[in-house]
Amino acid sequence: MTLENLDNLVKIGKLKKEPPDQKEFDGMLNSAKRRLQDTKIEALSEDGRFLSAYGASHTLALAALRWHGYRSDNRYLVFQCLQHTVGFDKAKWRVLDQCHKLRNLAEYEGNLDITDQLLSELVSITHELLEQVEKLGPVE
Repeated sequence: MTLENLDNLVKIGKLKKEPPDQKEFDGMLNSAKRRLQDTKIEALSEDGRFLSAYGASHTLALAALRWHGYRSDNRYLVFQCLQHTVGFDKAKWRVLDQCHKLRNLAEYEGNLDITDQLLSELVSITHELLEQVEKLGPVE
């Protein structure tokens, strides 16, 4: 992982440097874990489980970015930075990016059309992301 790419995003105004905060990081991890638990509630609609998994993935991606001392105002960018913050390969963060686009359609146009396969993949990738973010350890 190289943070040089993240520093380049700071230079062009896409990211901001901000010291990491352990309390914030821990809060994000706890929030993501609760949302992942919600994906197991069968009484929730497929849309509800998707939005819970998406929320968890976004929170984890932001936590990884914050752990490294960066912040983004752009929701989509935190997923694209995962290859630099936790070493995620492009195929995984692109699934998360696709889910971001679907989430936006639901949020802004009221249309959420997801498949069982995409929901399953999102939940699986989010669990992997949780493991990677937890491996970062305490904020230094």
